Amino acid sequence: MRSRYSAILMVWLVACGLGMATQSVAASTVIATIDLSTQTMYVSVGGRPAYTWAVSTGRKGYRTPTGNYRPTRMYKKYFSRKYDNSPMPYSIFFRGGYAIHGTYYTKRLGRPASHGCVRLHPNNARTLYDLVAKHGRGNTRIRVRY
Repeated sequence: MRSRYSAILMVWLVACGLGMATQSVAASTVIATIDLSTQTMYVSVGGRPAYTWAVSTGRKGYRTPTGNYRPTRMYKKYFSRKYDNSPMPYSIFFRGGYAIHGTYYTKRLGRPASHGCVRLHPNNARTLYDLVAKHGRGNTRIRVRY
């Protein structure tokens, strides 16, 4: 009789342990959704809304690629090789040369102004960078939509 209860207890503990592992994976997911129509980024962590920020994406003649991505590389300090060595603090690259990064040209946030990258206020870019660094690139999704 005692071994039967031990087996039930063991199954219960394993089930609870697996449930906790599933919850911690969900809790560590960072999703950054960029809405091109409103020039807004919505960030959730573990399925819960965490931040809403104004962004600037591709202006007329340039586009920000839509789709679902994972970060490919990250740099706290980066300078554009293509556009006059412009500073791109807290860069999170997600498709080739396209990145989410801070900008010091903050008066244009909330309106299309970039060559295709997603620009954020430097403080917000740092917050996002730190979240991705903490939770991992593999646990981060970047969604760009209209």
